[in-house]
Amino acid sequence: MPLLEARGHKAVSLGRDVTGDIVAFREWPRLLDSLDVVVHLAALAHGAGVDEARLRAANVDVAAAIGRAAAEHGAHMVFLSSVKALGEDSNGQSLSESSPLAPADAYGRAKADAERALGAIDRLPLTILRPPLVYGPGVRANFLSLLHAVTRGWPMPLASIDNRRSLVYLGNLCDAIARSIESPQARGRTYCVCDGAPVSTPELCRALGAALGRPARLYRLPVALLELVPPLRKLTRSLEIDDRALRRELGWSPPFSFEDGLRATAQWYRDTGAWWR
Repeated sequence: MPLLEARGHKAVSLGRDVTGDIVAFREWPRLLDSLDVVVHLAALAHGAGVDEARLRAANVDVAAAIGRAAAEHGAHMVFLSSVKALGEDSNGQSLSESSPLAPADAYGRAKADAERALGAIDRLPLTILRPPLVYGPGVRANFLSLLHAVTRGWPMPLASIDNRRSLVYLGNLCDAIARSIESPQARGRTYCVCDGAPVSTPELCRALGAALGRPARLYRLPVALLELVPPLRKLTRSLEIDDRALRRELGWSPPFSFEDGLRATAQWYRDTGAWWR
């Protein structure tokens, strides 16, 4: 919101205070009346207590309903999908807009099906953005766990990992969304978006340590052993994306460096007391 307003746009937030339960909400045509652009960010992550039916209703059915309402009003829709629509492991390749949809979990399947549903709506000017892991103030899940581990000086058996993972800082993703809104060339296109060069898990841990002022305590353990622990597989495998199309076609480049993003994340982590959680 502040970024869009700073760029001269009039932005309206349509959050839970307006819609309530997004799955049950049915008044999208009325709500989207008079809007020129609809940026759909809402999604339900796969986690404890979330069944796949609810996840699909929130991530596929709601996206399609918003897409139909946007098409009815002639509004451009920017849909935040996920690289998970392309899979969980790039297997030594860079994933891009031309890579086939190959989701490996319920969340990825829902994002892939939402893309298909939106693409099938007549007269919908649509832009799809596929980010990898998004970090920044407010980050959760595995990234927050790494922040905890580095801050508390926990030894981590990650030094032997030699992988390549793309990331995107929240500020860079917001800037890419703004550029997609402002660029006529973005309509009808799908783009991957990331900070730039991928990093390995050990590189990420050391960079987090530098941002936090705490050295990352890494030791070696065979990667084959780490692969036996399902939660650790995301830290051992590669998920690299190629965002050259976004940079070339829209003239986009990330306004924040990887180090900038980590510093902002570390500052939020210290200021909010997130490390106590």
